[in-house]
Amino acid sequence: MKVPKRLQPLVDDGMVDEVLYQLMSGKEAQVYVVRCGDQTRCAKVFKEATKRSFKQAVEYQEGRKVRNSRRARAMSKKTKYGQKEQEDAWLNAEVDALYRLAAAGVRVPEPLGFVDGVLLMELVADEDGKAAPRLDDVTLSPEQARDFHGQVIREVVRMLSAGLIHGDLSEFNVLVDARGPVIIDLPQAVNASGNNNAERMLERDVDNMRRYFGRFAPELLNTDYGKEIWALYESGDLHPDSKLTGCFQHDDTAANVDELMEIIDAAKEEEWERQERMRDAEED
Repeated sequence: MKVPKRLQPLVDDGMVDEVLYQLMSGKEAQVYVVRCGDQTRCAKVFKEATKRSFKQAVEYQEGRKVRNSRRARAMSKKTKYGQKEQEDAWLNAEVDALYRLAAAGVRVPEPLGFVDGVLLMELVADEDGKAAPRLDDVTLSPEQARDFHGQVIREVVRMLSAGLIHGDLSEFNVLVDARGPVIIDLPQAVNASGNNNAERMLERDVDNMRRYFGRFAPELLNTDYGKEIWALYESGDLHPDSKLTGCFQHDDTAANVDELMEIIDAAKEEEWERQERMRDAEED
């Protein structure tokens, strides 16, 4: 196919030999399958900020550290330079998260380079060597659902043990290769220790997976891994091989009604956005 403009620099530099086809196009990026020598890989081309939805960027970026003080000041003042730096920081977040999680043994695509807003990475493939399907495109038996759910929960634990939370985990950003689930799409990865929304985001990620796999194995709907995982993390007892039960003893003390209403409103907005993503995915 014709080389997209954003991929031309990688072709010129010899990082990519041929663009084979476009794999997907979403709100945040377009993904192409490319040939690099005798290897087939993915090139994720992030869209410009004006063409992407940055609605929740502030919530996700809380707790991320900016080493350069000049950049940090510019970002906080929202100057033109600061907006560019914030954009670069957002795009680099996925690359940093992928390297960090791959080193921690989490099943994510291997990052291979990042040039001018293009992330070159491993192509996650199925048994036939073709691009692996999204979890949403796979029909599961109850046994497969229980197995894959267990694998995803272990990946969530490994991620949190490495200090990160996906922040937007759903059936649309998990691929299924010959070995099972592979987690993708991490530009919004959350710093677990520095973000006030970390607990809620972790529980939302886990609950999304519970609801999805519960379609095929209804008994999973009775589990509560999210709160169990977070309780272990808060107490300092979480590690990559932690044994989980899926049970959690809830606090029966009276609820703060105002706080509860805020949580309900936030959940409604998150569900609306999830439904919007589903509609966009169907259109793609």
